[in-house]
Amino acid sequence: MKIIYRNTQNLTTLIILFFTMNACESFVDVDMPKSQLTSSAVFESYPIAEAALTNIYGAIRDKGMIAGTNSGLSNTLGNYTDEMVAYGTPSNQALNFYNNSLLPTNITITDYWNTAYNQIYAANSIIEGSQASSALTAENKKQLQGEALFIRAIEHFYLVNLFGDIPYIISTDYKKNREAKRIPAGEVYLNIIADLKNAANFLPVSYSTNERIRPNLYTAKALLARVYLYSGAYPEASNEASSVLNQADTYQLIKNIDAVFLINSKETIWQLKAAGTGQNTKEGATFILTYTPPSLTAMRTSLADSFHSSDLRRSNWIKSVTNGTTTWFFPFKYKQRNATATSTEYSVVFRLAEQYLIRAEARARQGDLIGAKEDLNVIRNRAGLTDSPAVSKDEILEAVLQERKWELFSEYGHRFFDLKRFNKSDLILSPTKPGWNTTDALFPIPQNELSANPYLEPQNPGY
Repeated sequence: MKIIYRNTQNLTTLIILFFTMNACESFVDVDMPKSQLTSSAVFESYPIAEAALTNIYGAIRDKGMIAGTNSGLSNTLGNYTDEMVAYGTPSNQALNFYNNSLLPTNITITDYWNTAYNQIYAANSIIEGSQASSALTAENKKQLQGEALFIRAIEHFYLVNLFGDIPYIISTDYKKNREAKRIPAGEVYLNIIADLKNAANFLPVSYSTNERIRPNLYTAKALLARVYLYSGAYPEASNEASSVLNQADTYQLIKNIDAVFLINSKETIWQLKAAGTGQNTKEGATFILTYTPPSLTAMRTSLADSFHSSDLRRSNWIKSVTNGTTTWFFPFKYKQRNATATSTEYSVVFRLAEQYLIRAEARARQGDLIGAKEDLNVIRNRAGLTDSPAVSKDEILEAVLQERKWELFSEYGHRFFDLKRFNKSDLILSPTKPGWNTTDALFPIPQNELSANPYLEPQNPGY
């Protein structure tokens, strides 16, 4: 992780770190010269420390795995599976994913790794700085540490699902971090769970703003439900999903499917605020097609055709453009491609529908088939479909996988992770992706990181 720590000998001038992250809020709003914003000064004032924290959210929105850009996971993993098709010139970073030609030198994969660990480093700076502060109140510290622990957990979650065994970084000690070793994925999951449990102890029940752009207690629980599901802890996954679903005063499944991704949607658990007034999502700019042929990406026709004709998600979340002879489909969950007078959409990272599907799967895997079908049918009925005809455990699990395909398409790589969890990557992707191998279920460790830190060896199989 040389990129993170090459020029960082300690926590001095923490502000430099945050300025380099292209964040949505700036320390220039604070009446203190930048040269005085050392690590200790940042945590002498809660507004300054809070600004440092919110800068990380801006960085997450703009760059790396969770960004809604062409190089973010929503698009690249869509192209890596059976959701999207990449177009354009070799400069289109999604083409290597679509063509199944990933190498350890791939710049997008390198960026995922480095950006994630930079954001983890920033979160660790918040944790350490707030813990050491004598100026912040106990409540201030809990808020800062809870959010930073959540950030650290979600970044490691995506890293372990993309790369397998990875280092779990919990400090800003560059001497230790530059020689960090990869640990087994199971151990990574245990660390993520520990961080999320601690975050849940610190985070408030209520959101700090009415836009749901800062994680609360139930944001941590929503991610914890997903982590438990992925790690095979099905009773715990069901319980955590239930704790979110039971907050009916705060979260509700939106009947109007076109309103699901609006800023004020009660289905939203956590979203990333747009960069400025009137700006909307990067996903809208990435996916919405206004001309033909597509210059970067479009939806696979097979995905669009897989929806039932009466499925409201087909008619409301998928649109098309045509040149008269050829039709291209595109995701239309976000309706705004450009800026508007006031922002209407933010990037929704967690929403209630996923929690129903998490609980449905967790219940089915435990043999609670009635409960599983109840949750599954909540999502189907909202989409205008009748109850699932699935009866047996295997049928219900297959129905859950299919429902996740229709509900969560083009959202942060759910399809890729689902195929891996259900052990169907080879079955589904071999006919779709020329040259697909079992080892392609993991990305290569970036070559420059292996060269800089031999403790990251060995390279993932197949690369």
